[in-house]
Amino acid sequence: MLPIYVLCHVNRSRQGWAQAMQGQGEAGLAQLHQGMSVTLATGQTLSQPFCLVLLAEAAGYTGQVEDGRRLLAETYRLQGDLLLRQATPDVAQAEACFHHALALARRQQAKSWELRAAMSLARLWRQQGKCAEAYDLLAPIYGWFTEGFDTVDLQEAKALLEELAG
Repeated sequence: MLPIYVLCHVNRSRQGWAQAMQGQGEAGLAQLHQGMSVTLATGQTLSQPFCLVLLAEAAGYTGQVEDGRRLLAETYRLQGDLLLRQATPDVAQAEACFHHALALARRQQAKSWELRAAMSLARLWRQQGKCAEAYDLLAPIYGWFTEGFDTVDLQEAKALLEELAG
């Protein structure tokens, strides 16, 4: 069960979604972003897919279709991660989700989402002993970035690449 403070922020996201769907797009999207940001800052990730779906739907409804589609790539990635965390992991389905997230992010040229999807797939491949394939997938995506190396995602990608190379 989620702690009450997380549920409050999830409810803020729901309220933001409702506002956006009722024609108050900017206010609703702002509330959705705020609810999701605060929830993620707590370290809780279980509600992230739900909030992302709400945000994607609201973005599409308010005419921000590309933003909504970009969010769906992250939703597929998270679904893959959750499939691996089940009591009986569904590795094949998780890998399919990562591939889908990667393809979607590439079509949209959403490099941050592409990096996150590639890291999830690379971690899976590392566990399967496919370190060379994982490195070959992740290295060119990481190499695309020219700034933001202090972000968590790029720091994790660098560490993963070093582990895969070593």
